[in-house]
Amino acid sequence: MDAPAAIDLLRGLVSIPSLSEHEAEAATWLSAQMAGAGFDRAYVDEAGNAVGEMGPTDAGRIVVLLGHIDTVPGGIEVRVEDTPDGSVLYGRGSVDAKGPLASFVAAVSRVGSTFATEGAIRLIVVGAVEEESASSKGARFIRSRFDGTAEPIPDACIIGEPSRWNRMTLGYKGRLLVDLGATRAMTHTAGPEAGITTVATDLWALVESFAASHNEGLDKAFAQLLPSLRSIVTQSDGLEESVSAHIGLRLSPEFDPAPLVEAIQAWAAARSESTPPTAPTLEPGNAADTTLDGDHLSIHLDYRGYEPAWRSDNRNPLVRSFLAAIRTVAPEGTRPSFLVKTGTSDMNVVGPAWQCPILAYGPGDSALDHTPNEHVSLDEYTRAIEVLTQALRNYAATP
Repeated sequence: MDAPAAIDLLRGLVSIPSLSEHEAEAATWLSAQMAGAGFDRAYVDEAGNAVGEMGPTDAGRIVVLLGHIDTVPGGIEVRVEDTPDGSVLYGRGSVDAKGPLASFVAAVSRVGSTFATEGAIRLIVVGAVEEESASSKGARFIRSRFDGTAEPIPDACIIGEPSRWNRMTLGYKGRLLVDLGATRAMTHTAGPEAGITTVATDLWALVESFAASHNEGLDKAFAQLLPSLRSIVTQSDGLEESVSAHIGLRLSPEFDPAPLVEAIQAWAAARSESTPPTAPTLEPGNAADTTLDGDHLSIHLDYRGYEPAWRSDNRNPLVRSFLAAIRTVAPEGTRPSFLVKTGTSDMNVVGPAWQCPILAYGPGDSALDHTPNEHVSLDEYTRAIEVLTQALRNYAATP
């Protein structure tokens, strides 16, 4: 797949809307493109992922290139514009993360079936579904498929996320989402009772205080607990009033959510004047909820989207393969580098299970993720394909 064909692939993929849980058209299209690009096997799996494989099914080593095909909402006209720094492609997903996914497809196509067969390596590109919806349905399916029993655990994994063409991402913070719902009978605004909105603001104050205490002495964002108040909505039908709130937390490495959950449960019991229930135990990928019914106030709490933080090391054959590839492709004076991110990715899902060398890589500026100005440099995109192609060849040659 040459550069023009790779650009056509990216533009075609970005042109197909694929919101989380609505990825079928894009997945079908991409699997057909992989079949046409010489992949040995290309299909849509039971989870709805677009999957393409290069190399024998019994190869001695497996590398999974795990991107995601879904996007957040937001219509952006798909177009190419010329800038002083070269041509850029606008469109939802051009950076997060169809750009990295398309670069995976183009690079594996360039590596080719003959090289993969002779190198006894199996390259598996996955366009996973529902990464943006916090369910990570596609990544969980792939994690379960390559579990060491049904199929071997991969020897290495590359996550498709924007890092710029000369950088590798080695870690992502974890995540916990807390949803609050509270209801009570209406009271007069001139009465002594505070409005229902204060239930949400009190919870937010508790979470902020907990995070501030946890973060004492921690200067780097990756080590901190980072909360965000994402919404507060109040409603009334004249008989009851209610409030809902959505709080997100970005978790530091090795953060144990149990003390925070226990503090929230104790607050909810005191606020509703009810008996504190046993605090739920959180498990990655599973939701937990609790309801506290007092005489005057009912509080419901949902804990969901929990994923621990994950950080990989930079001393393994996969990283060395990328370092050498970047140095080969880079203009003189350009140096490869590493970074960690305060968001989450499917690395959080598969990294703890597979325990294999893993990194995230892909073209694009992650500061443009989810923005109305999302676009990717086509020069950077084609250069990332060159890096990926060389890195895969380097890794295949590693003893």
